[in-house]
Formats: sequence, structure tokens, C-alpha cells
Amino acid sequence: NPYAGLVSHLRASWLSGKTRPLEYRVAQLEALGRFLDDKKEEILEATELDMGKPSFEAFFSEILLCKNELNVTLNNLCHWMKDEHVDKNLVMQLDSAFIRKDPYGVVLIIAPWNYPIHLFLVPLIGAIAAGNCAIIKPSEISKNTERLVAETLSCYLDNDCFAVVTGGVPETTRLLENKFDYIFFTGSPPVGRIVMTAAAKHLTPVTLELGGKNPCYVSDTCDVTNVARRVAWGRFFNAGQTCIAPDYLLCTVEMQDKLMPALREAITEFFGPNPRESPDFGRIVSDKQFRRIRALLCSGRVALGGQTDEAERYIAPTVLADVLPSDPIMQEEIFGPILPIVVIADMDEAIDFINARPRPLAIYAFSCDSKIVNQVLERTSSGGFCGNDTLMHVTLTSLPFGGIGNSGLGKYHGKFTFDTFSHHRGCLHRNMGLETLNTPRYPPYTQQKLGLLTTTFEVKRRGTCTLL
Repeated sequence: NPYAGLVSHLRASWLSGKTRPLEYRVAQLEALGRFLDDKKEEILEATELDMGKPSFEAFFSEILLCKNELNVTLNNLCHWMKDEHVDKNLVMQLDSAFIRKDPYGVVLIIAPWNYPIHLFLVPLIGAIAAGNCAIIKPSEISKNTERLVAETLSCYLDNDCFAVVTGGVPETTRLLENKFDYIFFTGSPPVGRIVMTAAAKHLTPVTLELGGKNPCYVSDTCDVTNVARRVAWGRFFNAGQTCIAPDYLLCTVEMQDKLMPALREAITEFFGPNPRESPDFGRIVSDKQFRRIRALLCSGRVALGGQTDEAERYIAPTVLADVLPSDPIMQEEIFGPILPIVVIADMDEAIDFINARPRPLAIYAFSCDSKIVNQVLERTSSGGFCGNDTLMHVTLTSLPFGGIGNSGLGKYHGKFTFDTFSHHRGCLHRNMGLETLNTPRYPPYTQQKLGLLTTTFEVKRRGTCTLL
């Protein structure tokens, strides 16, 4: 295997204990901060070349949010690393019971192309913070960013403990044949199944950050202008190439009629009368993706937008009206700048519609009535939830980010990333003396010993109380 030597080298470094001290972890994390500072302009240029990503969007998603994750980790790492002492029973009051946060070892991080810096760097921050060695596999589809990461990251990190591997499907397949101690994958559900199958051969634990069709319910009681602006921003950010973007709207036919002029106004406000000329609207990442997304325009009727240019890989911000559940656009994640609207009779039908499909990465609900938003939250299941906005829940490092079911497995962001890359090891350190305390557990067994054992080990339920 072409990567066996590299994996063995990193494993030897990890076994040496090099990555465990707090000082080492902090030094490597600070080096990632210098990478972001030094290479800021090159990151903005690479993402613009790869998918026409506006510098505003690139700075916000690829640099600012990464720096936030980095600083939260550096501010709290000393506390996160400490042993966590736990409750003890009567017999063990003089002993030490604690949870040790151990690194897994050598971890593999496979990143996608849509946020090519953010989606490898945020997991890497947690992997380093937890004391692991890591191999990073950036996406070959965002080729300019891949080249930047491959050529420059090694100048900042310890090459005995961290490495970048490039290539496409054949290289990734060979890489996955090696035994890793943890695999963190971001991508589509079909590829997630392949990664999980490869991991199963070595019983390697995985985090799978996948996608899906994120529903967005809009009730009849809402501020239509605000809904249109917030939905349009979330759908067309990064030209729709966002795993948590609202994938389709669910609303009544009356609300659809109200939303159309409001969405038209929002799109014009954001991108001008011709979004193709706007410096603030991106492009599709590849010809293959462009053709796939363009084919979805046959669903429903084009109410807004619909223009395309294959040479530029440009698809206009588009809204489709009267889309049927059986239409092609409702059979797969769109991952492009198209917003279909599916008409439903009421909230109950919208909830039934959501629950009849695989659980999504995010659910959005808009209403001036908080009871309606809470109803959608309580009666559905998803990786994350955001009421009266889109995307913004992902910007909080205090919230876990991850999927459920078809949309993924595991969670990260902030302390959750540190915990994901840490093995929580249950530890008990007993006193060598005081053997008399252990006598009741030893044979020959008697009823008296069982009574003593029950008294010292039994956990009793607390009495309930009623507040008057």
C-alpha cells in the first residue's frame, strides 16, 4: 500500500508521546492560526478560482469561523484536557475515579470541496487539541485550494505528526485500506457508506458529516419580507453549495403567492438585476455538477431566474413554483442555487411531509408565532434546527453540529470537536490497603455479606417532591 509507510511513521510519532503535552498542542494550534493569517489572500484567491466564491463569503466561512474555532479551543484547552472526577459509592470514597481524555492515535480527515478550508481545518483543530496525529485528505475537485493546502500546510505543522495526501477516488480508496484509529468524513451519503464499510474492516470509529434535503416550513403568520431575505441568503450563499442550505420550502399556496415578489425583491437587492454580473454571486464548482443541477430545472415551473451559462458554470438564483414531491428536484440534494416550493395545506401536512423522508441535516421553520416554530421542532427530527433564520446555528461554537440517520453520524464544533477526537477513558485508582472493605465481595458468600454489599453499592432513587 502506497500510504502504509506514512501511516506507520505517524503512528510511531504518536506512540512516542510527542503530541500529548499541552504545550505541543498549543504550539501546533497557534501554527494553524499563522497559516490562516499568512495565507489569507491566497485562500481567497484559490476559492475564487475554484468556484467564484465572493471574497466576503470566503473570508466569513473559510477564515473568520475557523479563527473562532481556533480561539475557543486555545482559550479552553487546558480545562478540557483535565481529568473529570466522578461520583463514587461508599466503598470507594478514599479512591480516585475519573475520566481521562485520551487521544485516539492516528486519525484521517477527508474533506469536501464546497468549503475546502473550513471543513478540513475545523476537524483538524479538534484532532490536534485532543493530542492525535492526523492525515488530511482535501478534495481534488477544488483543485486550487487542494494545491494551496498540499504545498503550504507542511510549512506550519510538525511533519512527523501531520501530513496532507492528495488525489482522487483511487488514492482515497488505497488510503482507506490502512488502519486508522478514527476517521472523520464530510461528503455525500453514498460515499459515507463506502467510508464506513472501509472503517468496519478495522473496527475504526467514524464521524460522518453528510447532507440531505433540508426542509424549510413557512407558516402563514410571518413577516414575508424578512423570510424572503433570510431564505434567499441561506439558499444562494456559496451559490447554493452548502450542506445546510434550505433545500426546499413548504408553504400554502397563498404564502407561495406572497413570497414570489418578496423573493424577487431580495434577489435583486442582493445581486442586482443581473446576478451574472454580481461580484457577490458564485459559480458551480465543476462541469459535472453544473450539468447535474441544470437538469433539475425541469421540475415545477421557473418562477424566478432559470438562466444558465455552461462556459461560466453559471446558474442564476432560481425559484421553482408548484413543485411536486415526485419531481426530479425532490429526489436528491440540490447543492446549487435553486429553491423549489412545495405547496402544502397546513403545518400538520408539512410535518408529515418532513417525517415521511430521511432525517435531514437541518430543519428551518418561520413564523411570528413561537408556538408554531416549537411545534415543528418537537414533532420532527434532524441534525440541527433553526427557527426564523437559515444557516446561523452553525456559527455558534457552543452548539453541536452533525447529522442523524441519513444525514450523518457524530458531532463537532467547539468542545464537541475535542470530545469527538478524544477517547473518554473510565479510570479507577484504588487504595492498596484497607482490605477489610473488600471482604464482603469475596467467597465464601453469605447472606450477611450480600447485605453489606447491598448497603455499600446500592444506588437509591431520590424521593420526588411537588412544588406547591
